[in-house]
Amino acid sequence: MSSSLSSAPPSDTASPPARHRRDMAAVVLLIPVLVALALWAFAWPAARTAPRDLPLGVAGSASATAPIEQRLAQQDGAFEIHRYADEAAARDAIEDRTVYGAIVATAQGPKLLTASAASPLVAQSLQQSMAGQAPEGTSVTTVDVVPAPAEDPRGAALTSSVLPMGLAGVAAGSVVTLLGLRGLRAVGALVGAALFVGVVAAALTHNWLGILSGDWWAEAGALSLSTLAVSGAVAGLAALVGTPGIGVGALLVVLLGNSFSGASSAPEMLPEPVGVIGQWLPPGAGTSLLRSVSFFDGAAATGPVLTLTWWAVLGLGAVLLGATLRRRAATPGERVVEREPAMVN
Repeated sequence: MSSSLSSAPPSDTASPPARHRRDMAAVVLLIPVLVALALWAFAWPAARTAPRDLPLGVAGSASATAPIEQRLAQQDGAFEIHRYADEAAARDAIEDRTVYGAIVATAQGPKLLTASAASPLVAQSLQQSMAGQAPEGTSVTTVDVVPAPAEDPRGAALTSSVLPMGLAGVAAGSVVTLLGLRGLRAVGALVGAALFVGVVAAALTHNWLGILSGDWWAEAGALSLSTLAVSGAVAGLAALVGTPGIGVGALLVVLLGNSFSGASSAPEMLPEPVGVIGQWLPPGAGTSLLRSVSFFDGAAATGPVLTLTWWAVLGLGAVLLGATLRRRAATPGERVVEREPAMVN
């Protein structure tokens, strides 16, 4: 008996004081790392906000637009120039979300077309840039082709909605995981929660706040798909790697996705490759989709829809895969017990 007792592994090799010191050291080291990561994710892109290959149109004859293009080319790759024959073509490009604005060469001088609905910050930056280049004593005519809603002229309310939608997705994925829902039950709960979130969010942002002005059902669908992309990713990670997957998903969506989304400016205003990465994550793709369906009649919505669908499908697929792997890993006795109620009925 003594030999069997001595061979039994100890339940915890560390004494309580040693465990306390270890836990304290982990907290002391982990919190500053998280703070540094958060500052890097949020403060660095904000401090380096500037146009980088920002799509901008130039309309008019080649001789009239040549001086404008030369001035734009001197700004070290700030703009990606798109040439149009006339103002009507430039307006169409803005409404199709091909460019953020356009400079039209007219007999009275340059005319600036903007779209504050696409990005109030970009529209303001273009106005300031044109005002600084205009000859002394002259003014540049500015036309807002697709204006932002009067209730949210600076886009602050739309920007503020990005984080709550991400949190809603994280919460849904976390609750499904912690409640122990698996397989088709988990998928059904995630889809149902996303649908209700989209309806509630559209009612608040469109009907109450008035910060969205497009088709109501398209906006609700965009909000639902954005939520499902996040909740599916969180629940899928948790189904594959366990509860820590919730933290990984939340970190990816809330920290990186929110800060890299470009919601307050534009993806082309963020340092490279932050703007591109942000559009691959649900918050960035969701913001772009919401702008498209709310202000531009669905123009340029295909890319964000595909990105969000990809996240949702992979996440829900991981939920189903995790449930299948769990069933296969169970012992034969456990599987019999799970089927026993059905056999009795």
